[in-house]
Amino acid sequence: MIKAKKHFGQNFLCDKSVVDKIIQAIPKDTKNIVEIGPGLGDLTQELLKIPQARIRAYEIDKDLIPILNKKFQNEIEGGNFELIHQDASDAFNQGSLSDKEYFLVANLPYYIATNLILKALEDQNCLGLIVMVQKEVAQKFCANEKESNFSALGVLCALICQRQMLFDIQPQSFNPPPKITSAVMKLIKTTHYQQKCENIKAFKDFLRVCFQNPRKQLLSNFKNKKEKILKAFEALNISSTSRAHEISVDSYLKIYNYLKDDYERRKQKSRAK
Repeated sequence: MIKAKKHFGQNFLCDKSVVDKIIQAIPKDTKNIVEIGPGLGDLTQELLKIPQARIRAYEIDKDLIPILNKKFQNEIEGGNFELIHQDASDAFNQGSLSDKEYFLVANLPYYIATNLILKALEDQNCLGLIVMVQKEVAQKFCANEKESNFSALGVLCALICQRQMLFDIQPQSFNPPPKITSAVMKLIKTTHYQQKCENIKAFKDFLRVCFQNPRKQLLSNFKNKKEKILKAFEALNISSTSRAHEISVDSYLKIYNYLKDDYERRKQKSRAK
């Protein structure tokens, strides 16, 4: 009997109805699918039933590798399934999770979900993702301006994705049951960061400052750049009393363009050190 390991953030999905909904939400004609953390293989088993699909799964837990190898021996030998014993974060750091365009489907550990999603969004081979995460995390990625959950994550995600909250998942759908409600969200890429913002790292720094006090007026976060921000607000017809969560994604890009020389110079200096 395999027990979930807390240090890996494991909560094994054991609800067939949830698995079925996820499978139905995957775009038609998807050929290459990457799964992070297949666990005991309940979702993997259904992914392998998708016609002509090839599945690559990353599993960090060495104790699960022999179980998965045995369970999917035929699929591995047939070339439809590739199991990799590696931390997906390390794989992202080395480049991409696949050398081909792929769609990501996963029940992500809560402690690292946000980081993995951001890496997937920046991975040019990733066409989109359907992931199970903590509900609050999904709400942040899918939030729109003027909503209480709107944050830097929502801005970044909206830049390149069509975003959709699919459904909630109650704790009893997992073993062991987590203490919070989960949710499945679907993100389909429409473009890459670079097409809207040439220096995404500098833009992230800018957003970090914007949302450091999201309920205060945005101007208060830019004490040394108030003059430039005010000029941007005036040109864009934005109220000087606006708060971070009240400003649209397109407006953030335009405000950034007024300040980007400052942020890009800062990035260059940090790289030179």
